[in-house]
Amino acid sequence: TWGDFDREAQLFGLATPGGVVSQTGVGGLTLAGGFGWLRGSFGLSVDNVLAVEMVTANGECVRASSQENPDLFWAVRGGGGNFGVVTAFEFQLHEIGPTVMFLAAMYRAADAAHVIKRWRDFMSTGPDEIAGSYVEFSTIPEDPEFPRETWGEKVVTLAGVWAGPVEAGEPGVLPLRTLADPLLDFSAPMAYCDVQSLFDPLFPKGELRAYFKSLYLDELSDAIIDELVPRAVDRPSPDSLCSFWCMGGAMARVAPETMSFGGRQSAYMFSIDGIWRDPADDEINIDWARRFWRDVSRHSNGQSYLNFAGLGEEGEPLVRRSYGESNYDRLREVKRRYDPRNLFRFNLNIVA
Repeated sequence: TWGDFDREAQLFGLATPGGVVSQTGVGGLTLAGGFGWLRGSFGLSVDNVLAVEMVTANGECVRASSQENPDLFWAVRGGGGNFGVVTAFEFQLHEIGPTVMFLAAMYRAADAAHVIKRWRDFMSTGPDEIAGSYVEFSTIPEDPEFPRETWGEKVVTLAGVWAGPVEAGEPGVLPLRTLADPLLDFSAPMAYCDVQSLFDPLFPKGELRAYFKSLYLDELSDAIIDELVPRAVDRPSPDSLCSFWCMGGAMARVAPETMSFGGRQSAYMFSIDGIWRDPADDEINIDWARRFWRDVSRHSNGQSYLNFAGLGEEGEPLVRRSYGESNYDRLREVKRRYDPRNLFRFNLNIVA
């Protein structure tokens, strides 16, 4: 898991961009992108892969890097599990930690549109160190970590890690802590590994049912914000989340042709995280996420973050759009070479 990775790397004051939940597996998250706190300064997880070792469909063990099997290396960085089983990753590491400045300002839902507009304006010229921030709609749980009088309150949280010297972090994130009058503010210097596991309680193992969708947005206009905010606040389950992820900084400066990961030219990613507990509520929650996703689609370029693709119901059209036509055609060529019989097909499948 990323938690295992982070604990070992932090012994040396190092890290590479992972996700935002430490229990997430390294492989699945990385091969389809990997949005984490450090993406503004160091890019996505997949941007930091230097090499992989993998077993292909014919049972061959191969190494792929910029020097060895470069076509496979290009394809696997974004192409998910379509080409084989990755057994080892080699990552670029970066100096960060052991303490980082964490941003966690929670604003009332009534202030959400105002806060998001000001966040958008700040991020348009903001520094790379906080370009990995995001905005999350949630409901405060009945948890002693929160004041009892706030339980059940719908909020929008600005969260992020200042990926730079911790002493510069507090003034660096201050503008995002004062966009309105926060209901709560947990912003503080924290151990990097603690930040990485901070959201783990939102996803207790074996207790939740989930259906995640996403879309990339080229812009986040006032009109789009005004339309989406009421829908994001009005979720059928208190466990569900909706989030705007900034896609600026280092991740935006990687040339699109460098790897197969698609959608990099977008300004934001919007995720709809349907989360609930009772199987009897499957239909209402999945229907909510699908309807919301369809309605947001008219503001999107049609591409999705393929780690958040629901059950992949849209099939090849969504996969093709998300990679882009030229990337998808090139991925098919690599698929024909390494897996012509489509052994690796229980995924968002690239059809040879």
